[in-house]
Amino acid sequence: MDPASLIGLILIIIGVFVGGLMKGVNPVVLFSVPAAFLIVIAASLGASMLSNTMDDAKNFMKLLMKGIKGQKLQDTNELIDQIVEFADQARREGLLSLEEKAGSIQDPFFRRGLQLAIDGADPDMVSEVMEADVKAMSERHKIGAKYMMSVGIFAPTFGIIGAVIGLIATLSNLDNPAELGHGISAAFVATFWGVFAANGIFLPVANKLTSMSAKEVAQRRLIIEGVLSIQSGANPRLLDDMLRSTLPPSERQATDEKKSA
Repeated sequence: MDPASLIGLILIIIGVFVGGLMKGVNPVVLFSVPAAFLIVIAASLGASMLSNTMDDAKNFMKLLMKGIKGQKLQDTNELIDQIVEFADQARREGLLSLEEKAGSIQDPFFRRGLQLAIDGADPDMVSEVMEADVKAMSERHKIGAKYMMSVGIFAPTFGIIGAVIGLIATLSNLDNPAELGHGISAAFVATFWGVFAANGIFLPVANKLTSMSAKEVAQRRLIIEGVLSIQSGANPRLLDDMLRSTLPPSERQATDEKKSA
């Protein structure tokens, strides 16, 4: 699991449930109204399915787990080293000398792009094919993040609906005043879960998916730049400087210090 996700979930639980306990609210009470879960979770998922497609709905759990677990991208410095190594070999021995190494590349996107260059495809065609791949991936990611966002938007509203239903049930029993306090308290449990689920789970995961997509797109664009530079016979040293200029200053400084050492 991504450490940020783990720490974030722990802080959310501490902030909400421990904070509630300090205010005199027993967390057990929040789990004592099963109807609240049914109204908030089932209805929110249903509304999201209604506003999207079945294909989107099928990926919900996969997206939720992906957002919590995080992504595993190749280390950017290692990727740049690999690209520069290929550029150096291609400049000395020609593009065809990379045929064997291209087959050993783990990233399918990088492997496919480099293979196109080795096969003699026009640079503009290589760029168009790879950019189309990135665009399609980005659109898929946007749909997934949008679906998760929609669940987060609907959850608080259905929490309010749950509270209204609970109040209706409570006020219909005014002949039993002793139960009014308990009934009103239970009614607002649905509101709690609606707001908690939205702001503690679904909306953060949607934002995480968006952030993960942006990082993956950035890395793929770096690969495109690298493949096109390899194909054009770019100077490996200049290519290394150009690609590392995309890194954050702290990473560039660490790399420079490592090279100096």
